[in-house]
Amino acid sequence: MHINKAEIRTLLPHSGLMCLLDEITQWDDRSIVCITNSHRDPANPLRRDGRLSALHVFEYGAQAAAVHGGLRARSVGTTAAPGYLAALRDGRLHVSRLDYIHLPLRICATRLFGDRANTVYECLISAANVLVAEGRIIIVERDVQRAA
Repeated sequence: MHINKAEIRTLLPHSGLMCLLDEITQWDDRSIVCITNSHRDPANPLRRDGRLSALHVFEYGAQAAAVHGGLRARSVGTTAAPGYLAALRDGRLHVSRLDYIHLPLRICATRLFGDRANTVYECLISAANVLVAEGRIIIVERDVQRAA
């Protein structure tokens, strides 16, 4: 199974260059695996002074979780509720910058518990066999009435 960037864009609220994921190589009800090279793009919107801090890798994990939620909802004929990244727990960075990594990033997000937009995902981000970062992200359903 291969899902390209055009289809990923239909599942994320992010537009243009803020859609950081290039492809989905596999997914099931519990997890998703995405690949990207956007960390090497000089036009990456998260870069500051030409550098891309490793801290931004958790945005990649959050986007993988969002796409996973969208795919799960679509598989049962609905759409995912809007959500936002509410917290990062046990985040560990094994590099200081992403722009130095010349290999594609592999983002694995596994849903530990929760459903719809109220979920906890474990994220592992690697380049080849080298672990770049790991942590748990908490996605909370956005209160659309309050936001309006």
